Amino acid sequence: MNRFLKKVLGDPQARTVKRLRKRVRAINALGDKYKNMSDARLKEQTDVLKKRLKKESLDKILPDAFAVVREAASRTVKQRHFDVQLVGGMVLHEGNVAELKTGEGKTLMSTAPGYLNALTGKGVHVVTVNEYLAQRDGGWMAQVYDFLGMSVGVIIADHSFIYDPKFVNEEHDDERFRHLKPASRQEAYAADITYGTNNEFGFDYLRDNMVREVDQLRQRNGDLNFAIVDEVDSILIDEARTPLIISAPSVTPGSAYAQFAKVTRSLKLEEDYETDEKRKTVILTDKGVEKVEKTLGLSNLYATENIRTIYHLEQALKAHALFKRDKDYVVTNDGEIVIVDEFTGRLLKGRRYNEGLHQAIEAKEGVEVQQESMTLATISFQNYFRLYDKLSGMTGTAMTESEEFHQIYKLDVVEVPPNRKLVRQDRADRIYKSEEGKFKSIVKEVRVLHEKGQPVLIGTVSIEKNELLSSLLAKAKIPHEVLNAKNNEKEAAIVARAGQKGAVTLATNIAGRGTDIVLDEDVKKLGGLFVLGSERHESRRIDNQLRGRSGRQGDPGVTQFFVSTEDDLMRIFGGERISALMNRLKVDDETPIENRLISKSLEGAQKKVEGFHFDQRKNVVQYDDVMNRHRKAIYALRREVLRADDISKRIKSFIEEEMGTLAGSPLLTSDEFEGTLRQIVPLDDEALDRLFDSPASKASEILRKEANDLYLAREEAFTPEIMRKVERDIYLQILDNLWMQHLENMDHLREGIHWMSVGQRDPLVEYRRQGQILFDEVQNTLRQQVVSAVFSAQPIDAAQLEKPIETELTLAARQSVDNASRILDVDDEFEEADFAAAGKPRQAAQAPTVKKPVARKKAHKAERKRKSAARKRK
Repeated sequence: MNRFLKKVLGDPQARTVKRLRKRVRAINALGDKYKNMSDARLKEQTDVLKKRLKKESLDKILPDAFAVVREAASRTVKQRHFDVQLVGGMVLHEGNVAELKTGEGKTLMSTAPGYLNALTGKGVHVVTVNEYLAQRDGGWMAQVYDFLGMSVGVIIADHSFIYDPKFVNEEHDDERFRHLKPASRQEAYAADITYGTNNEFGFDYLRDNMVREVDQLRQRNGDLNFAIVDEVDSILIDEARTPLIISAPSVTPGSAYAQFAKVTRSLKLEEDYETDEKRKTVILTDKGVEKVEKTLGLSNLYATENIRTIYHLEQALKAHALFKRDKDYVVTNDGEIVIVDEFTGRLLKGRRYNEGLHQAIEAKEGVEVQQESMTLATISFQNYFRLYDKLSGMTGTAMTESEEFHQIYKLDVVEVPPNRKLVRQDRADRIYKSEEGKFKSIVKEVRVLHEKGQPVLIGTVSIEKNELLSSLLAKAKIPHEVLNAKNNEKEAAIVARAGQKGAVTLATNIAGRGTDIVLDEDVKKLGGLFVLGSERHESRRIDNQLRGRSGRQGDPGVTQFFVSTEDDLMRIFGGERISALMNRLKVDDETPIENRLISKSLEGAQKKVEGFHFDQRKNVVQYDDVMNRHRKAIYALRREVLRADDISKRIKSFIEEEMGTLAGSPLLTSDEFEGTLRQIVPLDDEALDRLFDSPASKASEILRKEANDLYLAREEAFTPEIMRKVERDIYLQILDNLWMQHLENMDHLREGIHWMSVGQRDPLVEYRRQGQILFDEVQNTLRQQVVSAVFSAQPIDAAQLEKPIETELTLAARQSVDNASRILDVDDEFEEADFAAAGKPRQAAQAPTVKKPVARKKAHKAERKRKSAARKRK
C-alpha cells in the first residue's frame, strides 16, 4: 500500500495492533484476580473455562484464558508473558502470522493461543522445524499446560512421547527433555497439545490414509483442528516446493544413469550446453545435440521413441551443471547423497530429489545408484497445512513474503512491536572487487573483533564457503566454532555459545533458529554480538534472519555484510559493471566501497529472485491443487469406508450400476460378451442360459437378479460378519492400488503437459481437463474391480485349512485401468474376534481365494453358439 493510501485509510498494521492492545488491557485487568488464587484454584480454571465454552465463544473467554496462562507460566517456568507476546498470541488465535523479532519469546507466546484453542478438546498442533525444538519446546512449555490439567505429546521420526512430570529420563541433563515419557503415536496425538516436526505431521497424515483399521489411525481419526507453525516462513515458504512422498522401490536399473553421467562429463559449458542460473535451467546447444546423438548412436535425439533417453539426459545434465557438491548436497562417508537445505544449511536426511535427479547425482558422484521409486502417497506442505480448520504461524521474518502468505494460505502478516526498542546497528554493505580480497578483509575484521573480545557470528551461504573461511581463520590462528550441515546435530549447543566473550562462530545461513544467544554484561559493554554476513543471500528474508541473531530484547549489536562482485548474486545481476567501475577508479582487491546505491541495487536483485521463486511456488501449488482435489475425494471416500462397519449397501449399489452398464453394452449380442461378463460376474451355465434366452428388454432385470442371487450365496458361504470384513478389505485394497496408479499417471501427464503451450493451449487448463478424465476412469474402474473381486472371492476348501494360515488374503481383480491382469493383496489377516463373532473357531475359518472359471463342456459350448446365431438371425 502506497503512502497516500496509508495516509487516507490509515495503516492496517497499526490499526490491528491498536485493536489487540485494547484486549491486552482487558487481560491485564484480570491479573490480580488470578494472581491471588491458590495453585489448586488456578488449576480449576480449565474446567471453569470449558463449561463457559459450552455457552460462549472462544473470543469471549479469551481474556480469562490468556490471563490464566500468563499466571501459570509465572509459577511454573518463571516467565511472565509481555504485553506484546499477548498481542502476538491473539494474532495466532485469529489465524494469522505474527512477526516477532528474534529473542522476543515466540515459544512462550504460543502457549496462550495453544491453551485457549485446546479448551475445545479438538487438539492443537505446534509445528517446529527440527526434532530438537519439538522435544525442547514440548518438554519446556508442557510445565505450563500440565499445571493447568492439559496433556502434551511430542512426535518426531520413529519416536513419540507424552509429558509426565513423574517420569525421569536419566540420559538427559536438560530438564526440558527429562520428563518426556515414550508413548504410542495415538497417545501423542490424543494429547491436548502436540508438538512435532512439519515432516512427521505430514507423513502421519499420509500414513493415516493407508491404514486398514480405524484403530491404526494416528491423528485423532484424521481431524486437523488448529496448527501453530513455528518458523512459518521456513516451513510454508522455503520448503513449499518439497513434496512429502511415501514410496516403494521401482525396477528401473541404475546402469542407465551411469551411462548418461558419462555422456554429460564429455560435454562442455557454453559449447555443448548453456545454463540459466537465474532460472536454474540447462539446455543443449545444437552442437551439444549433435555430440549426444553421435555418442548414443541416434539419428534424432528428440524423436518420439527417445522420450526416455531425453528424460535421463535432462536429469544427468541438471546433476552435472546445476547441482554442486557441498552446496546443494553432501556425500557421506558411507556413500550416501544427502540434500542440503538451501535456506537453512541443514541436512535433509531421508529426503531424495524426485524424477530421477537423485539417481543422476549418485551416478555423477560414482556412488551406488539407488532404485527409483514408485509413489504410494504424496502431498506438498502447501496443501497439507491448508487442511487445518485454522492455521497460524510465527517467525522473526515474514513481512517480505506477506503477499505469498496471503495468496497461498489466506494468512495476513502482523508485525508485532518489540518489547524493548531495537538498538542494533545495521551497517552498510562493504563491497569488494574480488572474492579473495573480501575473504582476506573478513579475516582481518574478525581478528580485530576477537582480540577486542566482541563475539562474532559469521554467516555463509554454503558448506563450501563455510569450510573455505574456516581454513583461512585457522591459518590466521583465530579459534572458532564451525557449524554446517555436516555437524548440525550440535547446532543448538554451538549457537548458544556464540554470544560468549571472544567467541567466533562460523555458520551456514540461519543455523540455530529457535536458540537464544544470551549476552552477559561484559559483552554488552563491548558492543554486543557482531553478525558478519560473508555474502548476500538471494532472499532478503534469509539476510534478515541472520541479522536477527543480534540485538535480542534491546541488546546492543552490530550487523554488516561483506560482498564481492564475484559473489553469485552480484555476478548474475550485473556485478561486472560494478567491477569495471572499481577498475576505472583503481580500487585494489582489499579496499571496500560502501555505496547505498549499490546496496539498493543488490536489494533489487534479491526482489527479482524472490519474485521468480514466488512464481515457481505459485505454479507448483496451481498444479498440485488439481491433485489435491483428487486426493481429498479419494481420502474422504477411503475414510468413510474405513470407518463403516457395513459397506454392503455400497457394494450392492456398485453391482446394480455395473449390471446396468453390462446390460446396455453393445456387446450383449456378440460372442465376446460371455467372456467379458465372466470376468466380472462368474455366473454358472444355467444362469447364462436364462440370460441369453430372455428378450433383450429383460436382460437388465435378469442380470441384476442373477448377480444379486450370486452375491447372497457368497454372503451365506462366508457368513455375514466375515463378508463385511472381506468387502471392506477388497474395497480399500483396490482403491489404494488405483490411487497409486493414478499418481503415476498424473506424474506422466505433468511431465509432458508443457508441450501443450506449443499448440497455443494453456498447459494448466489442459492438465486440469485431462487429469479429470483420468480421475473419472479411476472411479469407473473402482466399481468394476470391486464387483469382480467380491464375486471372485470364495471360501477355501476344508482340506486347505490344515495348511499354515497366510498373512495375506489373495484376491483377483481382472480389470485394471490399462486392462492388464493384476493380483491384489489384502494385507490384514483375520483377527480372532472376527471368527468368534461368526460363531466359528479360528481353525475352521474360511478365507477367500480365487475361483477358477468353470470348465465348459464342448456340447454345451456348441449349443451356446447355436442359440447365439439364432438370436442374431432374429
